[in-house]
Amino acid sequence: MNGKTNPKKRKGKMKMWIIAVVVLLAASAGGGILFTAGERREGKNLPIRAVDFHTLKDGTYVGEYEGGKYKWRANQVQVTVSSGRVTDIKLLMHKENRSPEFTGKLYDRVLASQSLGVDTISGATITSKAYLKSVEDALNQAQK
Repeated sequence: MNGKTNPKKRKGKMKMWIIAVVVLLAASAGGGILFTAGERREGKNLPIRAVDFHTLKDGTYVGEYEGGKYKWRANQVQVTVSSGRVTDIKLLMHKENRSPEFTGKLYDRVLASQSLGVDTISGATITSKAYLKSVEDALNQAQK
C-alpha cells in the first residue's frame, strides 16, 4: 500500500469516537441529575409555615436556613419589625451566587404583602423557599 489509511476505516473510527463522547455526556448528565435528586425533592417539599404578622414584636431578628442536604442554599437574614410590621429584610450570608435583584424581588413581595405566602421567583422555586425559610426563622423569634 501507499501508506494512506482507508477512508472507510477513518469514518468508522470517527463515528465510534462521536458515539463514545455522546454516551459519556449522557451518563454524566444522568449522574448529576440522580446526585441532586434528593436535594431537589427536599427543597420542593420544604414547608413555609404561616406566621401571623399581626403578632410580631418590634426589633431586629436574625434568621437562618442551613441549606438542605448539601448546604447549597444556606443563608442568613436580618429582619426588622417596626410598629408591628416587617419593614426591612437584609441578606447577611448566602452560599449561592444569587444577585441582589433576586432576593430584593422576593423580599419586596414579603414586605408588600406582610406575609410569607408569596409567589416564588419563577425558575428558582427551591431557592426562593430556602430564602423564605430563613425569614420564617427570624419571624418566629419575633412572635409575641
